Amino acid sequence: VAVLSSCKKDENRVIFNKGTAPVLSSAGAATIPLTFADAAKEAISIKWTNPEYQFNTGISSYDVSYQVEIDTTGANFTNPDKKVISISKDLGLSLSQNDFNDYLLNQLKLAPGMSHNIEVRVKSYLTGNTGLLYSNVLKFKATPYSIPPKIDPPTTGQLFIVGDATNGGWNNPVPMPAQQFAKKDPLHFEITVALTGGKEYLFLPLNGDWGHKYACKKKADQSPAGGDFGFDLGDNFPGPAASGNYKIEVDFQRGKYTVTKM
Repeated sequence: VAVLSSCKKDENRVIFNKGTAPVLSSAGAATIPLTFADAAKEAISIKWTNPEYQFNTGISSYDVSYQVEIDTTGANFTNPDKKVISISKDLGLSLSQNDFNDYLLNQLKLAPGMSHNIEVRVKSYLTGNTGLLYSNVLKFKATPYSIPPKIDPPTTGQLFIVGDATNGGWNNPVPMPAQQFAKKDPLHFEITVALTGGKEYLFLPLNGDWGHKYACKKKADQSPAGGDFGFDLGDNFPGPAASGNYKIEVDFQRGKYTVTKM
């Protein structure tokens, strides 16, 4: 039983009673069309029913919030990389082929050029997750197409780490090979490196050159565990709080990097 507001007298309390799970539907085909040529066209359109939340005072006049969840079949929406789209009040959502393709490639990390089984559902709730309800699940097939990487990879084909978080400090050129990333493929680089806690670093495409760098927009908003990055942005990456050995993975396709304690 959830109480959203109350007065001194129990009989004046507003108490949540029930709601009906949203019914999710789509008029589109079971296979979602995705092509670069039709990127601006609609990929999927879904709609759902109002959960008709009721309180002891009658049908709710509170604003209902929704989240559309997109995940791969079999993950049961527990995938940490599932796509979640927040919706306020509306009872439907339309996505372009460009946006849906981006979600599959860069959020769910699905391989392009291959058919994947996708599931979609809607979650409804009131303030404070009161009356949390889940819709039925719709199943689709989709084949994402390749797109240019979000961040252009280094033309040198190499990547280096520099900064006072590293043993080499801000000295450039950096120590080799200790501070050179391993190239997994043209868009993915990886390094395991000792980092000093509470310090900073950058990625360099050319050892010994300060002309270009990969950095973050604003250090204060950046997690030490990674996040978005870009070419010649204005702030250093914040290092982890604790000293130790860390694996740094850089993904130019998604424009993201991760930092994991070893």
